[in-house]
Amino acid sequence: MTTRLGRIVGSTINAYQRVAKLGRTGRWPLTIGVRIIVRDGDDRVLLVRHTYTPGWHFPGGAIDKRETAADAAVRELREEALIEATSPPKLVGVYLSTVQHKSDHIVLFQAGDWRTIEGKKRALEIAETGFFPTRDLPKGTTGGTRRRVAEILGDAAPSSAW
Repeated sequence: MTTRLGRIVGSTINAYQRVAKLGRTGRWPLTIGVRIIVRDGDDRVLLVRHTYTPGWHFPGGAIDKRETAADAAVRELREEALIEATSPPKLVGVYLSTVQHKSDHIVLFQAGDWRTIEGKKRALEIAETGFFPTRDLPKGTTGGTRRRVAEILGDAAPSSAW
């Protein structure tokens, strides 16, 4: 019991110290996540709308401990859109996002072959999913998503900024 209490107190103190350091230095930790582009045969792209953040995005999220970026992209695609990649995804690029004063790196992949799968939608996380024409994205599509689509279509020069 004493050991468990000691671990709890120690972890609380460590968390407090990390937050205090952030407050003093103004430096937020570097994060890394993934997104994956899925296109269909009708020149449409898959987008998701989350319940916890505004806008339409490519499916994606955090990379779990001991998981490769490619594996994370495939997992997020399956979890968020009930789509299974049947061939390895292709690396598109690594981008820096400084939205909300963060320092996020986004590893972007493009799915090759894929298929829909059966399963339960993640209603607490995903509000909607859908395929949209690449030249007529829905209102609310995020700037980073729009920039990547424009780059894929050859309508914009590549950029390292999300």
